[in-house]
Amino acid sequence: MTQHRYILSAAALCLAGAAAADDFSDAMQSYYHEQIESWVADPAIVEAILAQNATTQRYDQARIDALDAAWQGEVGASASPTIDPVVNNALADWLRERIAASDGAITELFVMDAVGLNVAATGVTSDMWQGDEAKWQETYGAGRGAIHFGDVELDESSGQYQGQISVAVVDPATNEVIGAMTVGVNAEKLM
Repeated sequence: MTQHRYILSAAALCLAGAAAADDFSDAMQSYYHEQIESWVADPAIVEAILAQNATTQRYDQARIDALDAAWQGEVGASASPTIDPVVNNALADWLRERIAASDGAITELFVMDAVGLNVAATGVTSDMWQGDEAKWQETYGAGRGAIHFGDVELDESSGQYQGQISVAVVDPATNEVIGAMTVGVNAEKLM
């Protein structure tokens, strides 16, 4: 029955075309402003990003690529020394609390630093380096106030249709962009 509902939802999105995409974009914008916007300057997020930036700001692309390759090699492995510190830290716990309070509207949350590496995540992402993706480039790279709304796609791991809301994170003390945050939202819950 659940799979049938997802198929119907996907069919409805395809049939409705651009109108559905526009409606979902509007719904994501509203959800961002009503539920997520206040988190962006939360000390838990800002302090975790600043702490990681103190280390990763000196990383060259070779070091970033090596970390990303290590992460990808650990996905699904029994030992995951690169992944574990990102999904098992105080900020990841804080992010999981936001998911629990969302009544199923949020499917995932992760925070990235100034070079695009994951700082904290509620689950294992496919890679550690987001710096080559729109979610980071069109937020951190675009500056203060930047928000990127991704397309609705089927998330293979959850079986849910989701979109992503990504936003630049600013240090309130300096007004400088220090990283970014991505929030996966359940399309069915927002429509």
